[in-house]
Amino acid sequence: MTRIGVVGAGAFGTALAISLAQAGRSVTLWARDPQHIAQMAQHRENRKRLPGATLPDLITPTAEIEDLTHCDAILLSLPMQVISDFLTGPGQPLRNIPLVACCKGVERATGRGPVAVISDACPTATAAVLTGPSFAADIAKGLPTALTLACHDAEQGAMLQSLLSTPNLRLYRSTDTAGAELGGALKNVIAIAAGIVIGAGLGDSARAALMTRGFAEMKRLAIASSAETETLSGLSGLGDLVLTCTSPLSRNFRYGAALGAGKPFDPSVTVEGVATAAAVADLARTRNIDMPIITMVAAVIDGACSIEQATTALLSRPLKEE
Repeated sequence: MTRIGVVGAGAFGTALAISLAQAGRSVTLWARDPQHIAQMAQHRENRKRLPGATLPDLITPTAEIEDLTHCDAILLSLPMQVISDFLTGPGQPLRNIPLVACCKGVERATGRGPVAVISDACPTATAAVLTGPSFAADIAKGLPTALTLACHDAEQGAMLQSLLSTPNLRLYRSTDTAGAELGGALKNVIAIAAGIVIGAGLGDSARAALMTRGFAEMKRLAIASSAETETLSGLSGLGDLVLTCTSPLSRNFRYGAALGAGKPFDPSVTVEGVATAAAVADLARTRNIDMPIITMVAAVIDGACSIEQATTALLSRPLKEE
């Protein structure tokens, strides 16, 4: 029987575990907190992160990293900013198993994506990224979802595609890891901007314009990073952008909407786009890439610029051809 490990018992990791188990895979679901694991094992439900979704019998919750060492592949459902620390710390026993990042972001300290982080920490492991338009609740309910699985090694990518695809989770493979990573990371920042627009009462027309111009910025950085622009037009880019900029289920959108409305936001909720905005704004400056929307989002989050000032700055840019 195929054995899949999932590191991180948040909503998304739990949903992936449920989908895989329902398709007949044996799934080991790891979390750091033994109490959380005990509660999931007892109630067969992740009441903390994904209440209402039953854990199939093929899911084994564990707090022991050694329980993952016999898996055929490991899904890293962790925030981008903690992957390096995990792999160089408790995750060291996993360094020879194919590792698939399920996060969407850029490492704040280095500007690297998840595949580079995995490859640096675990040079002997196959590194891949799973990304695209997906909400945990939809996957857990068995609703149809399509994602991009990107891996430099085409043969290993095909193997992982076969291991991880399920009847409701359709995976399209790619060797363009840079494009897949950038699409997933940058759309989070644009989703924050879209949330700000709606929260500030600027309207749906403004949101549509922002999404379109934000997508142009995404492609601009992709070209400068030797990624394929076609990848950005796929699930991991445009598809994910549309979902996260238009749905209140998106944490990045909700965070932006709270910013735009001047309301507090729950600090315990991970918003990947916050660190990514700062990292990408730094990249844009150092590489002289014109990314005004992402730069303004970073400035608003940092408190260096008000929403009114950011709006004025963007609308007063020189007129040009599209």
